[in-house]
Amino acid sequence: MMDWLRDNVWAAWLTLAAALGLAELASLDFTLLMLAAGAVAAGGVAAVFPGLLWLQIVVALLTAGAMLGAIRPLLNRKFHHGPELKTGSAHVIGRSGVVVKEIHPDGGGSIKLSGELWTARPYDEVSTIAPGTRVEVMSIDGATAVVYPIGEPLNHRHPELGNNPDAEPPK
Repeated sequence: MMDWLRDNVWAAWLTLAAALGLAELASLDFTLLMLAAGAVAAGGVAAVFPGLLWLQIVVALLTAGAMLGAIRPLLNRKFHHGPELKTGSAHVIGRSGVVVKEIHPDGGGSIKLSGELWTARPYDEVSTIAPGTRVEVMSIDGATAVVYPIGEPLNHRHPELGNNPDAEPPK
């Protein structure tokens, strides 16, 4: 066994690199991957200079250190600091939709948002929002979108003006 290992040191380095690479799959920290790169480099040196174990170790350490110092920070920024993934109903907050059924403070209204129909209530809890009005989703309360109008519908009627479109809004 020792004779085989002495003649095939490169295989031991590559086995170590494979083990570190597999262990990296569990950690996803890129540290073990950089150490595996050092083992691969040492395996290359071992294939050319099988009797110089000290040189193999130095090359492994220098390669792993360089990878940890230069490549790992780049990989961490690329993979771990991307945009935050919004899941569930949080992905609709900040989006705009259109009122399809008049929204009252006591509920019962609905909006069309990204092709989906959502129940909705007004953000300020006193407004009535007419159909056709563009609204922005401020939050989600259970399965209800809490919305704020960001546009006027074509046939908008102010709740305090009644059906008289020529009346002045109260101050």
